[in-house]
Amino acid sequence: NNPKIEVTPENTYIFKPPYKIMTKKELIKLLKKKDLKGEGGIMYDDVCESLPKAEKIVQNLTTDGKVIQILRPCDKKRVLFYYDHTTDMEIDGEFVKQWRSISVDGLDIQKIESYLDKQGIRSMQDQGIKKVAMPKRKKGPVNRKKRAPKDNDHLADVLEDYSEMTANKADR
Repeated sequence: NNPKIEVTPENTYIFKPPYKIMTKKELIKLLKKKDLKGEGGIMYDDVCESLPKAEKIVQNLTTDGKVIQILRPCDKKRVLFYYDHTTDMEIDGEFVKQWRSISVDGLDIQKIESYLDKQGIRSMQDQGIKKVAMPKRKKGPVNRKKRAPKDNDHLADVLEDYSEMTANKADR
């Protein structure tokens, strides 16, 4: 029942990797497919389990600019994404210079929105920073000793027996 172990037809056990990739090209193909479908990236740990010499291959792909490595802020694990160069675009240096020359440090959001409204530009809504929810760890089950019910021996002289009355009601 282990998801990482597979039984072969010869009744032997083999390791079942998360992805069936054996080469650098297969890794790029898998990352490209995930990118086109919009499924996101692949965990670096899964690639290391699936691909022989994964560290070296991923390092080479990163330096070649084919793969991007991102650290997740919640648990500091690395995620690999395909770097699609078809979306690269050249931006005029003058535009970049003007963009960097404008400072909005002293302005709050309302002032910026009112200025944009005066200029005839509507600002986007819901731009607040969204916090990543940290996954909560589940606590293990607490082992409590189960106690057997106690007999009320100290009340033996006070207790009365009503079993005859309940037996008569059941007969009716």
